[in-house]
Amino acid sequence: MNKMKKIVILIISVLLIIVLATVGIVLFDNSKRKYEIEEIKEFKYFTFIQNDMTGVIDTEGNVLVDAKYDLVKIPNPSKAVFVCVYNYDINTGEGDSIIVNDKNEEILNDFEEVSEIQLERIITNVPYEKSILRFKQDNKYGIIDFEGNIIVKAIYDEISSMQNKEGELLVKQNDKYGIINMKGHKLLDIKYDEIENDNYYTRELGYKQSGYIVGIRTDEGLRYGYINNNGKVVLKSEYNKVSRITEKEDNKNIYLLAEKSGKVGFLKNSKVILDYEYQDIEYDAFNNVLIVEKNKVFGLMDLEKNIKIPIIYDKLTIQGTYICANKDSKETIFDVEGNKQEKIKYRNIISTSNEDYFITIDNNNQYGVQNKKGQVLISNNYYYIEYLYGQYFIVSGNNSKSGIINSSNKILLDIKYDVVQRVEDSNMVITIVAENNTIGLYDNNINELISIPNSKKYDDEDYIKIYSDKEVKYFGLDGKEKTNIEIFSNNKFFAKEQNGKWGFVDKEGNMKIDFIYDQVTEFNKNGFAGINKNGKWGSINEQLEILQEPIYTFDSRYAEPNFIGKYYKMVTSFGESYYTDEIMKQQ
Repeated sequence: MNKMKKIVILIISVLLIIVLATVGIVLFDNSKRKYEIEEIKEFKYFTFIQNDMTGVIDTEGNVLVDAKYDLVKIPNPSKAVFVCVYNYDINTGEGDSIIVNDKNEEILNDFEEVSEIQLERIITNVPYEKSILRFKQDNKYGIIDFEGNIIVKAIYDEISSMQNKEGELLVKQNDKYGIINMKGHKLLDIKYDEIENDNYYTRELGYKQSGYIVGIRTDEGLRYGYINNNGKVVLKSEYNKVSRITEKEDNKNIYLLAEKSGKVGFLKNSKVILDYEYQDIEYDAFNNVLIVEKNKVFGLMDLEKNIKIPIIYDKLTIQGTYICANKDSKETIFDVEGNKQEKIKYRNIISTSNEDYFITIDNNNQYGVQNKKGQVLISNNYYYIEYLYGQYFIVSGNNSKSGIINSSNKILLDIKYDVVQRVEDSNMVITIVAENNTIGLYDNNINELISIPNSKKYDDEDYIKIYSDKEVKYFGLDGKEKTNIEIFSNNKFFAKEQNGKWGFVDKEGNMKIDFIYDQVTEFNKNGFAGINKNGKWGSINEQLEILQEPIYTFDSRYAEPNFIGKYYKMVTSFGESYYTDEIMKQQ
């Protein structure tokens, strides 16, 4: 092998190593962004309140931690790690705390201070990071797991949850902010003065595709940039203002508005579509267009910079699919393609999830339906129309009542109901008449399945329950009626009514508790049922022992009580639940 050939091979080898190293770094960096949020499959522990103090019970109603704390927080209800707060100041939200386990033993006390990490802007029944805790040491903060293993050393001045991003943590060090994940891997460098989530959300992915608006303080004030969800800098921090058009659903591209020296530009990812020469740019999600203001006049553009309406008008107003343009006190009507409209039949045409149907709104604010050819299917005679599914529509009349019609304008349900709505994840319909609380259920062909006066409704993942003091009916999401034995197949005993009174039977129908109660519940997954006499509730267990004689009074407008032992469930306005045996709470 000659010398030149050896040199070429050596150069290629070095380049290959560099490429492989680069690929390795990229893969490593990407792997750092991966973390798994723990799914809580079973709640084993619950807070309970007694005499305005808080403790912990288990699924059998046993008191594990006496109710002697101002607050108890359970970051993961499947694990016996309880943050017990005392000396709590409601004004500052601060207090002292200890961590105890299910044996009421203090744990994790090798650290100066241990606390839960509250989730920010996330709606959940467990509003905490579910596998990590924050600890304090020498006035700095780090992260440990529930066993006390250190994930991140105490090197940060602050640690908190990142908005809308469970598993991501906002950290502060030397007056600068960055982001790490729950494994301790750095996602954003600690060099920013501000970091905000861009609030991009899709039903399918939630906030997973959302990125970050970051700010760096300069001699001229804060300057903002944008970083995508993979940590790539899309815009450097050199703008007066940056915002994402979150209404534009596109998981492959990011649409941004950025301001420089008081002028606004429009970008697709890092590519400038509209240069920084506009006073304002406003996105209209319904028509997927931009209203732009330049030199105090307005025009309309699409997202590829094509001018639909010239930038010459004193004012532009979008009304559905039409644009009203005013100049010198004269109004001109355009469609979104910029075509002048001499006569406007409808002020708005709204697409539906069915490409064959469009809801129309005329100039008198009356609703109708037309097909994609523009043929009128339903005249504009209704105060409101909402597409249901198939050929069906929910309509409202001038009496504020609702009903259902089909695309041939045939009334299938009279317009007399206070509520008409689709059952989520099914093609069934629920109706409610408020005057006597009559709840009706209809199948996918709008045939009545059940109608019960003075009733309530309970929705589960797999079934719907409609019930009153005298009757209980269960239906699967396929519209088929089910028995309570089919719904609660793992239970030993089942609620049954006889001659207006309720008791319990086994699977073979043998009476186990006599029909002496005004109302009962089925046994819940923890093995407890509610019993009602004379308007008051108590509880029994699966051994058919009375744990609490009926003493609790509940608001009849709400669902049946749920018991663990003698304690009944309450839900706060923040969505957190707890149990209590305080009689006055529900009176």
